[in-house]
Amino acid sequence: MEYDEYRGHDAVGLAGLVARGEVKPVELLELAIGRAEAVNHRFNAIVRPMYDIARERAKLPLAGPFAGVPFLLKDLAQDYAGLPTGSGSRALATYPMPEHAEVVRRWLDAGLVVFGKTNTPEFGAKAVTEPAANGPSRNPWNIAHTPGGSSGGSAAAVAAGIVPAAGGNDGGGSIRIPAACCGLFGLKPGRGLVPSGPAYAEMLHGAAVNGVLTRSVRDSAAMLDVIAGIDPAGPYVPALPETSYRELARREPRRLRIGYATASPIGMDVSSEAVAAVEDAVGLLRELGHVVEEAQTGVNERQLARDFLTLLFASIAADIDLVRRGTGCGEDQFELDTRIMAAVGRATNAPAYVASHNRWNEHSHRLALFHESYDLLLTPTLAHPPARVGQVATPVWMEAAGRLLLAVRSAGLLAMTDLVDRVADENLRWTPYTQLANITGRPAMSVPTHWTAEGLPLGVQFVAGLGGEGLLLSLATQLEQARPWFDRQPPQ
Repeated sequence: MEYDEYRGHDAVGLAGLVARGEVKPVELLELAIGRAEAVNHRFNAIVRPMYDIARERAKLPLAGPFAGVPFLLKDLAQDYAGLPTGSGSRALATYPMPEHAEVVRRWLDAGLVVFGKTNTPEFGAKAVTEPAANGPSRNPWNIAHTPGGSSGGSAAAVAAGIVPAAGGNDGGGSIRIPAACCGLFGLKPGRGLVPSGPAYAEMLHGAAVNGVLTRSVRDSAAMLDVIAGIDPAGPYVPALPETSYRELARREPRRLRIGYATASPIGMDVSSEAVAAVEDAVGLLRELGHVVEEAQTGVNERQLARDFLTLLFASIAADIDLVRRGTGCGEDQFELDTRIMAAVGRATNAPAYVASHNRWNEHSHRLALFHESYDLLLTPTLAHPPARVGQVATPVWMEAAGRLLLAVRSAGLLAMTDLVDRVADENLRWTPYTQLANITGRPAMSVPTHWTAEGLPLGVQFVAGLGGEGLLLSLATQLEQARPWFDRQPPQ
């Protein structure tokens, strides 16, 4: 097999070739490694090669729906036994994990051949992938731009043709944002459907979930069939559909009622390209027979953004404390931005944190009322086209204020100043739409139906009600057939 033929198949297609004996896992692996060695220096997608481990595995008899298909893990919350999970942090670069994460075990049981781990911002806390520990990942559509975050390394690897699918996770948009930046399909499953253990009962109170980034809808559906389901050590017994997600993805969707909005939910500016992406999707959906109209969710999304950041910053503080206890490292091993976010998290008292978490129920209730009238919510995935590398860096004024407040240990003062709201605006200006699905636990997807005048991808987001993964996959397949994207390749 030549590389062009490898690139021309999705993961399901490659698995079929292996199953029919038309290609061997070792051949696919060498094609994937060869592509990685040819392009990774440009995109910085893979930060922990596992070539020797993968070559030994590819020689074994493999079984499962993806037997012999090369695959990459995200280097965050997807532990591989015996190797570090770096989480984009210098502090964790050399500490091996004692056991596989449950989702990794399921991928291995499905026959995938893992040959590396991908880049991520420190603790997955940003919508760009530019960690000090590993350097920035770059977008194969234009290396001056970001592939998004926090699953940016995985997105860059898939867009660059290294693998047809790669692991990601999504706590505030971290699958959908990179999918939108890189011209990929990205599905965030609903809360509790995919396991987080054994390291976590659930990540970020269930706001964060594992999944994949892919070039085809059927790959995401088949991958969900592999990883969804009860974790005996987990907190939920998830409701699974009567048939497979892959079968649901093949079904023609009924005539849907879809409400759409383009304004930033936190009141920031939105680019004309993001609006155009939604308007283009609206026209396509109407051509396909769906009812689409402007609508409001009724959710206080400015408050939801604050509640999301309360969770995120407190979680980062807890992560730093845990890592320091486990490794004995100093705070200087963490990036300044991470330390500032942690300081804000520490300044949030327990009653305020509980009140913030309790408001999740209010946000979920409001969105559930919206879904009584509409099957799906349609928004931009991003408020602006993919940013240039370095463009979303912390402003100089914020770094200076953060250094001062950290130096005098004024965490309480930090929380009381307008710096907090300004941090919120800086963090979410570019990505204000995606946190809604995380806080409410609803499934959501980014679909690559639009490219900008400059040739950059800019996906649109759909949010479904509880248990709506099958509906999303069905609509995504319809959109994929009407506006094919699989064969669109970046110039890099």
